[in-house]
Amino acid sequence: MKIFYTLLLVLFVQFSYSQIRFQNIPRDARFPERTLSQTIVADTPYQGYDETQPYLGQGEYQIFLDNVNGVLDKPIIILDGFDPGNSRGISDIYASLGFGGQNFADVLRNEGFDIVILNAPIYTTNGKTIDGGADYIQRNAMVLTALIQKLNTDKIGEEELVVLGPSMGGLIARYALSYMESNSLNPQTRLFISFDAPHRGANIPISLQYVINYFAEEVGDAGAQEVIDQLLKSPAAKEMLVDHLEGHLLSGSTYEQDPSKILPLGAPGFRNEFQTELDALGFPQNVRNVAISNGSVNGVTTGSPGMTIIDTNLTIDATTSVDVALKFTPEAAQTNTATNITLKFFGIPISTYQTLSKSPNYTDGVDSAPGGTGSISDALGDGGGNPVLIEFINALQQELYCFIPTMSSLAIDNPDWFATPNLSDSPFVAFSVPAQNEPHVAMDADNVQFALDEIRNGAMGIPESKIGEGYVLVQNPVGEKIDIAILGNDSQENLTATVFGITGQKLMVKTWTHPQQKLSFDHNLESGIYLLKLDNGRSVQTIKMVVE
Repeated sequence: MKIFYTLLLVLFVQFSYSQIRFQNIPRDARFPERTLSQTIVADTPYQGYDETQPYLGQGEYQIFLDNVNGVLDKPIIILDGFDPGNSRGISDIYASLGFGGQNFADVLRNEGFDIVILNAPIYTTNGKTIDGGADYIQRNAMVLTALIQKLNTDKIGEEELVVLGPSMGGLIARYALSYMESNSLNPQTRLFISFDAPHRGANIPISLQYVINYFAEEVGDAGAQEVIDQLLKSPAAKEMLVDHLEGHLLSGSTYEQDPSKILPLGAPGFRNEFQTELDALGFPQNVRNVAISNGSVNGVTTGSPGMTIIDTNLTIDATTSVDVALKFTPEAAQTNTATNITLKFFGIPISTYQTLSKSPNYTDGVDSAPGGTGSISDALGDGGGNPVLIEFINALQQELYCFIPTMSSLAIDNPDWFATPNLSDSPFVAFSVPAQNEPHVAMDADNVQFALDEIRNGAMGIPESKIGEGYVLVQNPVGEKIDIAILGNDSQENLTATVFGITGQKLMVKTWTHPQQKLSFDHNLESGIYLLKLDNGRSVQTIKMVVE
């Protein structure tokens, strides 16, 4: 039998986890001029769930001073996300901020803000080699804590910091800022922007995890084993993934599924422990917390529950082929065959591998949920130059999957991944949420404008009364409907929305009695800029509104 497994090695022989991408760099990205980065070492060590002693975390950072006065006086920290193997360096992180031929960091630097990029490299400490980009979120948070303290010491003037955390970086930033507050370490930070971060967990289709693990453990492929060891079994992946292959394995086996464990399960000893710890720490209380999501606010799904990802036959050589069929997790309370692999010799089946997947009663499978999308091609490094793996990618019937559910990016504690988000249940005070699902941490005109407005307005001063109460447009620019979210929990008898043209002409009026959380009304406005006045009888708020 081993000879057939040896033949199968051509599937993954050129595959390396360093080729995998969870954040893409725009094709027209601009890479900044690099100088020597500086090392930052945490003051507080962290001992992971599977470690016998604590270790000090390390990071590398570079300061890109503004183009106005060239003085470090308005620092904005931008973190890296999940990056096993440190495939993205500081220049790559900077370049990933590109949008529409421009760069978010360049725009801010031209307005007098200083950009500080923090990367998590591979390093050795106290005899242990740590892959920072896939390490414990908590240890990386201690590194960010040290950098915040250093910047607050080194900066000129009293301007408070802004922290932008894309993807896993959003969890690192949230943890660090909350940790500092709870330990009487003033972060001197006025704004935290969470960018499609998995506050309630992340997802990689369990069927895809199974098939890579099968080739690693049973076939014996070194490349697939590297993916399992360095990526899926990394501390960060085990902390974030809501469904992890280690939660399903049969006792004593490295790849066979326990038939009693077919519901979603996180990595034992990691997932539940981390989420409990994060929930207990909460969010920073003296910082304005806002969120950008790449997942649909309207419940648009990523494919459909239980759909086929791939069902194909791959020719290995003249005598050997393999049937591969993978599916998304199914509808609520349903069970399906998630992974089905059959090895054939001269067309005769000689070996099979199957796994089952079941969804809870309260939600369809997370693979197809509304959310920031991941790409299976990206997750397989575009095939790594291997013809058979490229054939596999070309045969995909479903390329995208839900990577960061909308509920998770908004930190809404609702176990139904498919429910329409109730923005009042989110701990964030302002949001940018698209109508359609977008690629994970994709920057576009809307969320860039949202982030710029938050950063600029904060620099001019935000009255405390505006934080945690009032109203927000769910989408701005608006589409066919004007969607309004009510922030805060105060009951209101009436709310009147009035739309004015930019010259002051009253165009529309809509009144609600006892309004509830999210409001929506149709409009026939032409493309342009308008003012939306919201009056609840006690206070008035005016929002600049753009109609596409």
